Amino acid sequence: MRAAFAMRGALFGEIFPDDLRVRLAELVDVPGTVLSGLRGTLGDVEVLITGWGCPRVDAAVLDGAPRLRAIVHAAGSVKGHLTPEVFERGIVVSSAADANAAPVADYTMSMLVLAAKSVPRRIHAYATGGWPAGPYPGVPNAGEAAGLGGATVGVIGASRIGRLVIERLTSYRVTPLLTDPHVNAHQARELGCELVELDNLCRRANLVTIHAPALPETYQILDKRRLGLLPDGATLINTARGTLVDTDALTRECASGRLNAILDVTDPEPLPAGHPLLAAPGVWVTPHISGARGRELRALGEYAVGEIERFITGQPLRGQVRSADLLRIA
Repeated sequence: MRAAFAMRGALFGEIFPDDLRVRLAELVDVPGTVLSGLRGTLGDVEVLITGWGCPRVDAAVLDGAPRLRAIVHAAGSVKGHLTPEVFERGIVVSSAADANAAPVADYTMSMLVLAAKSVPRRIHAYATGGWPAGPYPGVPNAGEAAGLGGATVGVIGASRIGRLVIERLTSYRVTPLLTDPHVNAHQARELGCELVELDNLCRRANLVTIHAPALPETYQILDKRRLGLLPDGATLINTARGTLVDTDALTRECASGRLNAILDVTDPEPLPAGHPLLAAPGVWVTPHISGARGRELRALGEYAVGEIERFITGQPLRGQVRSADLLRIA
């Protein structure tokens, strides 16, 4: 069975280091290089291994890939490069989104802990005005933010990442709220959360973290009105998609100092130089780094190799993506 790689070449060696390529070669016939284009290159390929930077797989590409049986994505979402024709032609699709979810959940938890101690705002105050005064020597504004324990945390979206965040929150004494149109109250209780409407979540949560997909119905779900419902001093964390938040409205709230934000994604992305969010007190903007990076990338390759082995041996795929899933995934 012949396979081919289609992904960003700079990441290839980190996702598939030598030992993983050896394991893969025991399963399929693989080249040692990455395809830069797909048209006219897939005539004998049965398994296409994709990653970030993969060219779009459309009808024209598929017409030149008559033997293609499976596409295994060694990254997260497949929506950016696979067209509906892939599913219409019966090609099996798998994604390593599960492997990419853990680093995002870890990033989110780190930021929740820091936000609960007002770290971004305190760093801004320290950098611009010196060490803030506090009631205890050497401890600025002690008591102002008591840490994550006792906080009310609102989770928007019970996605893979959202569920991992909820699982990690069980180690803390928090009140977890969840909003997700695909989850009922019983399922939320099984996850350890109270299911609430989004407006209710916004009114009650000290910390809000977004893990919903970018769909027409989720565009700017946190708009001016809902951002206005958040309590004074609340922090919004977004590792999902920038389009879920009204950037202009959030900028006004953060520039005024009423809200805080930690944003790994923005709309637009990246923000233009000099954008007021970049200098707002209590705001951190990171350059879309919450997903797998560096040593974490190997997990994506391991997941993909495992999926190919399962495909060849006729076992169910752990990360199979079906056509209907495109309506609800990021």
